[in-house]
Amino acid sequence: MAKIAVLERKCTGCSLCVKNCPFSAIDMKDGRPELNAACKVCGICVKTCPEQAIVKLETRVESVDKSKWRDILVFAEVSAGRLHPVGLELIGKARELAEPLDFKVKAVLVGENLKPCAEELRHFGVSEIAVYDDPALSYFRADVYASCVEDYIRFARPSVVLVGATSLGRSLAPRLSTRFHTGLTADCTKLELRENSDLVQIRPAFGGNIMAQIVTENTRPQFATVRYKVMNPPVRSEKAEGNVLFRSLPKAVLESRTSCVSSTPLPPKKSISDAEILVVGGRGLQKEADLSMIRELAALLGGDWATTRPLVEKGWSTNDRQIGLSGRTVRPRLIITCGVSGAIQFTSCMNASDHIVAINTDRSAPIFSVAHIAIVDDLYRVVPELIRMLKEEQA
Repeated sequence: MAKIAVLERKCTGCSLCVKNCPFSAIDMKDGRPELNAACKVCGICVKTCPEQAIVKLETRVESVDKSKWRDILVFAEVSAGRLHPVGLELIGKARELAEPLDFKVKAVLVGENLKPCAEELRHFGVSEIAVYDDPALSYFRADVYASCVEDYIRFARPSVVLVGATSLGRSLAPRLSTRFHTGLTADCTKLELRENSDLVQIRPAFGGNIMAQIVTENTRPQFATVRYKVMNPPVRSEKAEGNVLFRSLPKAVLESRTSCVSSTPLPPKKSISDAEILVVGGRGLQKEADLSMIRELAALLGGDWATTRPLVEKGWSTNDRQIGLSGRTVRPRLIITCGVSGAIQFTSCMNASDHIVAINTDRSAPIFSVAHIAIVDDLYRVVPELIRMLKEEQA
């Protein structure tokens, strides 16, 4: 682990380090440079200091005994009495990662009346299912849920803990990683497991300009959250396997300063993440009214419509119809993009679709690198023609 230090006896206060820092991580205070929380330890200030008054120090970090941490644990979220699909997707990925290292895949359930969910998980190749079933867990409280999962992690000592990047998971995972003084990588799009059990967590970074590979080498367990529709769920087996382990915590642990006064279930809402067919409008659309032909094409195909972030920022669409890192992840059987350039923030959240058709006038548009069918043409020629052909076919 490295850090930057300033040698005050050598510093002349020239402020060159401030001017050259790409992250604005150095402030001048009383004529001397002082690092702030934005420092990425890149070392540019070390190279630019003419007095060699800034140094990069390497500190020794004690490494954990990795042999004492084995297997992969999945937090299987329960919503409205049913298993959230993202939990099954994580189990599918966990089984893929675990096989080369002969690791087992385990799951943990927290809530009330969980026996049916636990029995269902036995059909997906999980070796052990830990269940924390109590009326006090009938609704989500971050501190209490974290105590339950922490208890099982200390008991089972998994090397990797996977959590769905849902509203609940995004609140739970950072609390768990903090309790174990270890790292957490959010919204991973790809996971790999090395022979030494280090988890390579891959996600877009720096506004989607690079794909970062993050590794937690010196601590265990390794925490990662993954979005819905990113991984493949396993095939359900007719045979039920795996041990169901009911665990409990002292009542004092289940107490919290948070209490539920009342709850009102939200009405069912259709999400683009569940659509089998999607038509997507991008920056190539010239005006808001042109979204009508995107919606019409989607309706004729029996699907739904979506947009990219630029259209949301213009106010043409809402965030729940946006595909991307700040929107939704989708995995339809067919997706047709119209005037979408294909920035990594967008493609990383739709490139697992079964069939990708891209329409763009720019032959070098990044979207064509992931498309199965590339149409280099004006969307204002292609989309109306597709609509006409579909109407004729239906007639």
